[in-house]
Amino acid sequence: MSSAVDRLALNRRGFLGRTALAGVGIAFAGSLDALVRPGTAAAAPGAIGYGPLVPDPHGLLALPIGFSYTVLAKSGETLLDDGNPVPSSPDALGVFARGGGATVVSNHEVGDDASEEPFAVPVVDGLTYDPGARGGTTTILVSPNSQREGQYVSLAGTVDNCAGGVTPWGTWLTCEETDDRAGDNGLTVDHGYVFEVDPASQEANIGTSPIPLTFLGRFEHEAVAVDPGTSAIYLTEDADEPNGLFYRWVPPQGFVGRNGALRELASDGGDAAGALQAMRCFQDGAFVADLSQATEPGTRYAVQWVDVPDRNANDEPIREQFGNGEVTRSRKLEGAWWGDGGAYFVASYARHDDGSVAEHDGQVWFYDPASETAELKVLFGVNPDPSVDTGNYDGPDNITVSPHGGLVLAEDGDGVSHLIGVTPSGEPFSLARNELNDSEFCGPAFSADGRTLFVNIQTPGLTLAINGPWIRPIG
Repeated sequence: MSSAVDRLALNRRGFLGRTALAGVGIAFAGSLDALVRPGTAAAAPGAIGYGPLVPDPHGLLALPIGFSYTVLAKSGETLLDDGNPVPSSPDALGVFARGGGATVVSNHEVGDDASEEPFAVPVVDGLTYDPGARGGTTTILVSPNSQREGQYVSLAGTVDNCAGGVTPWGTWLTCEETDDRAGDNGLTVDHGYVFEVDPASQEANIGTSPIPLTFLGRFEHEAVAVDPGTSAIYLTEDADEPNGLFYRWVPPQGFVGRNGALRELASDGGDAAGALQAMRCFQDGAFVADLSQATEPGTRYAVQWVDVPDRNANDEPIREQFGNGEVTRSRKLEGAWWGDGGAYFVASYARHDDGSVAEHDGQVWFYDPASETAELKVLFGVNPDPSVDTGNYDGPDNITVSPHGGLVLAEDGDGVSHLIGVTPSGEPFSLARNELNDSEFCGPAFSADGRTLFVNIQTPGLTLAINGPWIRPIG
C-alpha cells in the first residue's frame, strides 16, 4: 500500500437489516450488452471483474490484487491551503485533466448540524453564497503519481452539496440537496439550487461560483447529466412525501454551452430561462405512476415531458405542484451520468411503506433522448442480508460510466459498503470494500486518462485515489 495510507484502526460495522427477495438483473444495450435475468443468484465474489478483494492490513480499503490506494485528504486533519481543516462529509466528485495529473472538485454535504459535521467549508470573500450556510466545494490538485499538491475552497455558503455532474465544457455543477428557505437554521437566502464551479483556479470562481442557476429549479437536487450535443441538462431529485421526479432543462433558443454561459444566463435575470420539465412515462399507452413498478430489466417506457409551473417553488415544492397522473415519481433518485448517448440515472431503493408500487434495492435507468425512452438497465432485488459480503448489493447511489467498459456504482445501503462494478457483459462485482466502518462511498470518477479512480468515503471524510491494472473487466 502507498505510504500515504493512514494507519486507521479497524472498526467492525454495526449492521442494519433489510428483508425480502434476492436477485440481480441487468439488461443489454449501451455499455451493457448482455442479459442476466432477475432472480438469478448473485455471482460468486471474485469470479468476475478484477478478481477477489484482498483484505487491507490498514483496515481501510479492500481492493483486487495489483490495485493500491492513496489517501489524498481526511476531514478535520488535512489542511487546506489557507490553513483551515478540510471540511466534513465529502460527497460527489468532478475530475478534470491537469497536465499529467488531475484537478478534483469535491462536494461537501454539510448542513446545519455541527455535532455530526464539525468542519464547515470556510467562508471566503467572493466565493460565498450565504454566510449562514456551512457547505460548499473544495478543489484538490493531484500530481501524476496521485499525490495531493494543494486544496482550496471553490464555493462556500451552500447547504448539503450532495451530487452534481461534469459539463461538456469542463466545469462542475454542484447541487444542493435541500429546499430550505431564508430564515431556516440561520440561513439568509433561499437554498435548493445548482451552482457552477470552474476547476481552473480559486481566482476563476471569485464572484462566479456563488451565482445560483435558478432556472434549473429550486428543489432537493441530487445529480445532473449534461447532453454535449444540445446542452440539455437532466436532473434527479432525492425527496419524498411525495417521492421525487426526474427533470429536464431545455436551453433557450440560441444558447451555446460554454464555460460561464449558465452563470451569465442566471446573472442576466434568467430565472425563467429555457424550460424546466418533469418526466412522465407510458408503457403501451398506459401511464406509469412509479418507476419502481418495473421489475424486469429491459423494461422500456415512452417518455413525455411536462412543464414545471413554478420552478422557484415559491408556494409549494415542485414535486407537489403535480397531481396524480401528471408525472412519474420514484423513491430515492440519486446519481446521474452522461454516457452512450444518453443519461444514466439511479433509483437507490424502494419500499411499499414509502409509497412505492414495488420493492427493490437499486435500479439504473437510461434515458435515450433520440428515442425519448427510459429503459431499466440494472435491477437489484432486495438484499436478503446486507450484513454479509456474499455478492448481494443494495442502495446504489452515485454512478459513473467506466472508460474501460461497464459502470461503477457507489453503494450507500445497509451493512457492507462497496464500490460495485458492472461488467460490459452485465455482471455485478465488488470493485472495493470499505473495511473501516459502515459509511457510504461517494462520487466515483475516473481521471481523463482512465488510470486513476477517485472516490470519497463520507465519514470520517476520506478522499482516495485508486490505481491499478485498469483494463476491460472480466465477464
